[in-house]
Amino acid sequence: MANQALMANAIRALAMDAVQQANSGHPGAPMGMADMAVALWGEHLRYNPANPHWFDRDRFVLSNGHASMLLYSVLHLTGYNLPIEELKNFRQLHSKTAGHPEVDVTPGVETTTGPLGQGITNAVGFALAEKLLAAEFNRKDHAIVDHHTYAFLGDGCMMEGISHEACALAGAWHLNKLIALYDDNGISIDGQVKPWYIDNVAERFHAYGWHVIGPIDGNNAAEVAKAIAKAKQSSDKPTLINCKTVIGKGSPNRAGTAKAHGEALGAEEIKLTRDAIDWHYAPFEIPAEVYADWDHKEAGAKTEAEWNDKFAAYAAAFPELAADFTRRMKGELPKNFHQVAFDTVVAAHTKGETVASRKASQLALEAFTAALPEMLGGSADLTGSNLTNTKSTPALRFDAKGHVVMTLPAVEAKQGAEDEAAPAAPAQAPHGTIGRHINYGVREFGMAAIMNGVALHGGYIPYGGTFLTFSDYSRNAIRMAALMKRRVIHVFTHDSIGLGEDGPTHQSIEHAASLRLIPNLDVWRPGDTAETAVAWAVALQNQTRPTALLLSRQNIAYAPKSELGDISRGAYVLSEPEAVGLKSKKTAAVIIATGSEVQLALAAQKLLAEKKIAVRVVSMPSTTTFDRQDIAYKKAVLPKKLPRIAVEMGCTGGWWKYGCAAVVGIDSYGESAPAPELFKYFGFTAENVAATVEAALRD
Repeated sequence: MANQALMANAIRALAMDAVQQANSGHPGAPMGMADMAVALWGEHLRYNPANPHWFDRDRFVLSNGHASMLLYSVLHLTGYNLPIEELKNFRQLHSKTAGHPEVDVTPGVETTTGPLGQGITNAVGFALAEKLLAAEFNRKDHAIVDHHTYAFLGDGCMMEGISHEACALAGAWHLNKLIALYDDNGISIDGQVKPWYIDNVAERFHAYGWHVIGPIDGNNAAEVAKAIAKAKQSSDKPTLINCKTVIGKGSPNRAGTAKAHGEALGAEEIKLTRDAIDWHYAPFEIPAEVYADWDHKEAGAKTEAEWNDKFAAYAAAFPELAADFTRRMKGELPKNFHQVAFDTVVAAHTKGETVASRKASQLALEAFTAALPEMLGGSADLTGSNLTNTKSTPALRFDAKGHVVMTLPAVEAKQGAEDEAAPAAPAQAPHGTIGRHINYGVREFGMAAIMNGVALHGGYIPYGGTFLTFSDYSRNAIRMAALMKRRVIHVFTHDSIGLGEDGPTHQSIEHAASLRLIPNLDVWRPGDTAETAVAWAVALQNQTRPTALLLSRQNIAYAPKSELGDISRGAYVLSEPEAVGLKSKKTAAVIIATGSEVQLALAAQKLLAEKKIAVRVVSMPSTTTFDRQDIAYKKAVLPKKLPRIAVEMGCTGGWWKYGCAAVVGIDSYGESAPAPELFKYFGFTAENVAATVEAALRD
């Protein structure tokens, strides 16, 4: 049998050695949670080190990501492609062992963690995706989706408000395959947490609808393993296992203190710790018998092979389902996607409707959600305002036993003659469809981080809505999606002072500019139905970046276009001077506009034409996309020698990079009044835009 004490001490030794060598890091949590890792990875977790992306593996999330050396040690010891040299390079440039775990950098890491609370929230997203895929694809005697999600989390995650948002939803959704192990060591950076953290965790999670096990001795691997086995029996609720641990376990002078949390133990204390845990090996030296106890390559290969056989049988019985499952798990769009996108954009252009861009978004969604069963939508209690629901996305619901409610397909009744026998019942009941629109409640941050987890798991393209001004609540999760390069789509409506009477608390001013600063985040502020449809099409194709769609509450007239192809490039020439009767007049300036302000630019163009001033109007629905275009295209859209005037109902700061001579914007907070009055008050009129162009030309 494996020597669990030695297995745990290997983690402790590697953690303190790596942190000491880097002179940076957090040894205390890995040393305290080492026995928890032995219990989970040694006895329960289903994984294959040779194939970190095998689909039906259990997912593990280290929510308290500062304990990264725990995860790196386990990945190395169990046989992942993470050699000891990488542990020696802990926290060094271009190593696979960053200060906090990063997905796609370290094999075996499922999500990037560090901002506390988001890891456990990602785990909720993982568990939700597993449950929904199982409901969609599993068939009688063919359970191809059947895995657990495990998360380690600490006091910091518990204190962050996002853990409340996410864990409450996990209970409401009956995520019985979510098992969270709480590292209850009572220590944070500032010391003993008792003066500022007095939550009754058990009662809190009982109130969420979770099973709670413990407190147990988290430094006893056998006891932790027994608790995990019990948690796996849950059929209707997620489980929290309260593991009482000692931070820095094994260190004679640092164990149980805040000093163990975030700094190297020091050479002398490491020597004392080696003696205390009876670990008489050089730094980074692991004896062969410990490697043998940890090695999971053979067992992992066997587990994956068994699943491959199950999937082969499934594919033989349900070839279309298997093909669709494989496609979705690869993140590929259906073969007809480009035709669907083309038809959707052309239909918007042909109809030329005057609607709010939030409604234009819903019109596009009707087409895309019908064609893409992997689209999983939602709203943070603003469905009727965000318009994220469609005919193809009924509300996601769970029954009293925790099962996903399936909407059965309509079956036409067949009436035979009176003397005919009743038709035989089908061998298997018709399989319904899951609800694909989630009521997240007023939980913007939780929604955003859960969507990250769903995207990381695979099988779905998540999108969720709230007001643009509330993007501040979810900003760090948006940033994490961009950092992790995941396809998550944020629908932000009520994008400006144009929402009117709700006033400055709800009127976005700095939000568009702020979101555009996030690297790898695409931001779209479309100006009509065609631009909105294109924005959705591009977002759905963005496999390596999230997207924010900024949409209006107020109606926007359709802007006539000669062609549609360049919209996807982020900016394009919408109207030349000849469109307003100045065919032979030399262009004097360019007006750049986004969203609802495109109409102001077009109206100003007409006013200026009456004065024989010829201007080009450029619609720039996505500055982030336009910025990635080649220089030739940028020069063609924005000629160098022409003065540029930008128009957007938001902060002016971001527009000066385009060499603007003037910007019609707003650098103060809004006011509470009907939208038309606000537009006049803040200068968003065709007359003011025209006057601004004239002033720029005079200067």
